[in-house]
Amino acid sequence: MQEAELHDLSDDADYAASQQQGSASIMLQSDNGKQSSSGEPEGAEIVYMKDNVAIHPTQYVSERISGRLKLLKQSSTLFLTWIPYKGHSTNARLSEKDKSLYTIRAVPFSDIRSIRKHNPALGWQYVIIVLSSGLAYPPLYFYNGGVREFLAIIKQNVLLGRSAEDANVFLVNDFQSPLQRTLSSLELPRAVSIASSNMLVDEATLNENQESTDSGVNDGSASVSQYHVKPSHKVHDPSRDLSIQVLEKFSLVTKFARETTSQLFREIQNDGFDAIEKRTHNQGSLDHPNKSSDDAGKLPDENPVPSDPMELDKLSLVWGKPRQSPLGFEEWTTFLDSEGRVTDSEALRKKIFYGGLDHKLRSEVWGLLLGYYSYDSTYAEREYLRSIKKSEYENIKNQWQSITPEQARRFTKFRERKGLIEKDVVRTDRSRAFYEGDDNPNVNVLRDILLTYSFYNFDLGYCQGMSDLLSPILFVMDDESEAFWCFVAQMERLGPNFNRDQNGMHSQLFALSKLVELLDRPLHNYFKQHDCLNYFFCFRWILIQFKREFEYEETMRLWEVLWTHYLSEHLHLYVCVAILKRYRNKIMGEEMDFDTLLKFINELSGHIDLDPTLRDAEALCVCAGEDGAARIPPGTPPSLPIDDGSLYSQQDDVL
Repeated sequence: MQEAELHDLSDDADYAASQQQGSASIMLQSDNGKQSSSGEPEGAEIVYMKDNVAIHPTQYVSERISGRLKLLKQSSTLFLTWIPYKGHSTNARLSEKDKSLYTIRAVPFSDIRSIRKHNPALGWQYVIIVLSSGLAYPPLYFYNGGVREFLAIIKQNVLLGRSAEDANVFLVNDFQSPLQRTLSSLELPRAVSIASSNMLVDEATLNENQESTDSGVNDGSASVSQYHVKPSHKVHDPSRDLSIQVLEKFSLVTKFARETTSQLFREIQNDGFDAIEKRTHNQGSLDHPNKSSDDAGKLPDENPVPSDPMELDKLSLVWGKPRQSPLGFEEWTTFLDSEGRVTDSEALRKKIFYGGLDHKLRSEVWGLLLGYYSYDSTYAEREYLRSIKKSEYENIKNQWQSITPEQARRFTKFRERKGLIEKDVVRTDRSRAFYEGDDNPNVNVLRDILLTYSFYNFDLGYCQGMSDLLSPILFVMDDESEAFWCFVAQMERLGPNFNRDQNGMHSQLFALSKLVELLDRPLHNYFKQHDCLNYFFCFRWILIQFKREFEYEETMRLWEVLWTHYLSEHLHLYVCVAILKRYRNKIMGEEMDFDTLLKFINELSGHIDLDPTLRDAEALCVCAGEDGAARIPPGTPPSLPIDDGSLYSQQDDVL
């Protein structure tokens, strides 16, 4: 198809409007000694300019935003800018303010890690700019071509080289040795690329930290077995430490990246919830559990902490109900009729919400909570579904198992994903008896399920963090096929967390900011004043559903509570608010900036009490009511997305 045929005229109005502004308005005046209104560096030379370059803030093509891409050179420094067109737009749903949120203002190439080029067989070329922090801008679509020229101009001004692992990735200023990269990553983490569809981990970092847990992994089909080992106490696990570090790097961002991405979460308008702020109380001590209550009194008088308009202790007393004992077998049978149907799914979900499940019941009930089985299915229907799905699973699994070494040499995407999975599974929950030890068959099954999922969901494939979401499911189900289909059901809701354009994560972080604004405006204002309004310090919590914040048993109990969707599909966001409010005095009293806050949040891992947190989250959810639900955009994960065939359209075009 010719480029001219691909040109979409829906952007012409934007382009024409930009032309009416006059070409002089977009040229920088090198002699005026001032910075331009667009935020471009003063006295810079334009070395490249391309019109009709667009981004797609949503999955709908009609809602794209067109603009002008430029490369600017000042002295020896190269900058990149992308400014959306002003004026008339064919899409009335996008205001000028909406467009401005995505503006890219004078990014120096010293802050850019890589550029990924995509040349789909049908459609427009696009590139993804990945920052040194691991964050990425939305894909830039070149509707009139020009990617090759764009890269050529960059190469003339900065060191640009192809990645040895992916010919479509161009590394910027990648002149350091592997040892230097590893050392520098300790101060400015570059190991994890959130934007990369494969979540590539810096090879040097992994090799340096590789432990003896890197056992060989067989390609054969393995059955799940309880791996018998000697009982052991929880010990320091270097390989687990590495995985924790990798996941923590999902949330680490530089000051520059924060300034850019924080535009996505700016307060658009005051929604008039002043009445809530009138409900003020004297805030008690809500510091770290290891701190004494007297510490709060030691805060300097000159930095008083604003009172909490909705104090958790009082909210929980009114709204939060005590946690109950887990649902056991005898009580479970009272929810079933003689053929195994659940007679009252709401009552069942309510019971699980307040008490969780006895571990022996989880393998039977998790499939219902995740939607793998329907509540009105009988014992016989569930058994029949298991047999059908087992055969289907084996067929999908055979697709990658039948790939010969000769084929694999010509199948780059398969090799990349297989390599990433094999590296991740040997670092996933290896301190658990179920997964520990060399040549553990359960580790092989974990790998097989993830590889099979990458063939089941071609577009999404595999991303770092998925192994953490699968691990408890495999542990509970103790069956390879059952674990796979429960994981599939879970990923139907959490898959957008791993989209390359980060829309799933952005929508949840945006909703979180709005909930904090509603439920604790002083804390919201504090985050706004301290450049923390993007809430990236909560990234890990949301990405893998608090997997790193609680012990394994507590994680399973939290997940089954979240899966009930009893009060809200988005209870996990209220859990985030509850934790932040519990530590608000410490955060505000010590005047934490973003980096200090990020460190503090990461160090909370293992120190959060689950039951009070769930009670607080319930109280906040009930108190927020419809106002809280209105703050969460439709389709925000884990809400089921609209199945229009484009859920993962932004991912790689081929496996």
